[in-house]
Amino acid sequence: MTPLMTQLTETAQFIQSKIKANTQTAIILGSGLGNLATKIKVEFEIPYTQIPHFPVSTVEGHKGRLILGTLNDVKVWVMEGRFHFYEGYSPEQVAYPVRVLKLLGVHQLMLSNAAGGVHPDYQVGDLMIIKDHISLFSINPLIGKNESDLGTRFPDMSEPYAHDFIEKAKAIAAAHQIKVHEGVYVGVTGPTFETKAEYKLIKAVGGDVVGMSTVQENIAAIHCGMKVFAISVVTDLGIREDNNVITHQEVLEAANAAEPKLTIIMSDLVKQIS
Repeated sequence: MTPLMTQLTETAQFIQSKIKANTQTAIILGSGLGNLATKIKVEFEIPYTQIPHFPVSTVEGHKGRLILGTLNDVKVWVMEGRFHFYEGYSPEQVAYPVRVLKLLGVHQLMLSNAAGGVHPDYQVGDLMIIKDHISLFSINPLIGKNESDLGTRFPDMSEPYAHDFIEKAKAIAAAHQIKVHEGVYVGVTGPTFETKAEYKLIKAVGGDVVGMSTVQENIAAIHCGMKVFAISVVTDLGIREDNNVITHQEVLEAANAAEPKLTIIMSDLVKQIS
């Protein structure tokens, strides 16, 4: 067993020693989106700091705890807070929790994030279901020796976000009269917000929103055979002619305001895919 697989196994066994669970679905919550966790009937929770080999969230808006509970009568694992390359973690460390979830029996991963709007029709507070991503601006977490116990050396990325999950989410949004977009997420390293020239480049290559997370988690999940759904909350607008200044506090406030719509979609989708 490789050193990484040894650590992953130790982490999974530690969690299983605390709570036995049989659930195939997990959710990772992004900046300012932790209120979804308040809708969960918590059975078990543990701070990341107490989990062996686990990274620790350092960003405001990420509480940093792993939860097992029930959402809409479905048992789910929930990560309240994620890890980012810009915090100083390696891509392998960013992907580490996703691989632990796989060892815990998870087959379906739901991701949420706060993102900057690039598409000219998007407004602050809009939701965008991610149909594809561009990862050229972030470092691939699979670089290095392949962990064959997790997946193949060259995983196919033709469907990084499950088409059937996307269609179900769109139907849920329509049923609740929630406006949603469907588009392409561009992953960047951060932690700086993008320059005007970078926003123009992202738009030119086909990006609709841009963010500092999600892509590395998605790649790790696809590598180990998971199906993935992801949704962005547009928390700021990059393509504007005025000299708007973006702050993290404004991102958190916009994410919190959009939370009720996100909660409806995620909660109903959990029920449908389970």
